[in-house]
Amino acid sequence: MSFTSPRQPDENCGLCPRLADFRAANRLILPDGHNAPVPSFGPLDAPLLILGLAPGLHGANFTGRPFTGDWAGDMLFPALLRFGFAKGVYGERADDGLQTSECRISNAVRCVPPQNKPVPMEIAACRDFLVEEIAAMKNLRAILCLGRIAHDSAIRTLGEKLKSNAFAHGAAHRISARGLTLYDSYHCSRYNTNTGVLTTEMFDAVFARIKADFAAG
Repeated sequence: MSFTSPRQPDENCGLCPRLADFRAANRLILPDGHNAPVPSFGPLDAPLLILGLAPGLHGANFTGRPFTGDWAGDMLFPALLRFGFAKGVYGERADDGLQTSECRISNAVRCVPPQNKPVPMEIAACRDFLVEEIAAMKNLRAILCLGRIAHDSAIRTLGEKLKSNAFAHGAAHRISARGLTLYDSYHCSRYNTNTGVLTTEMFDAVFARIKADFAAG
């Protein structure tokens, strides 16, 4: 089954001047890195979309693959492997041969922001790419939002109200008009895991619920 690929930002995307300036500076500081908007990773016919915040400076911004090469990926990819959403071995680089199965990974903001903190205008500017991403995933049944920013952007993209769909770790929001469910998890960042805000057991519980819901139909 073939799907029309959603539009990805140009490598020199200028929608967000602050991010474009930061990208140009990083091309000088990290000349061997990707240093461009990071495209989504995984099959378009997947039933699950995992949505993060933005590329990490020395992670996805450097490797060119979402969540690859930073602390968040060290937690996310092993979870995907444990629950059958990925196959292979995670080697912390884009050419490690790892493949996702039944899931696709993207970010609410495609370019690395200073201090990992995008501003509202930048989140809004990237939302058109998320709209196309979701529209292209014809088998989409669920979106897993890692963190409040990803949650809020997804809710707005789906035309729902934030006050009726509050972010909470482990929550599941049924989006009836779209025929899908939006799941929430705290972001698997170094800060959240080091402080105990998110544990491996908490993260696994979210994936276990998604798998159970998929199995139940």
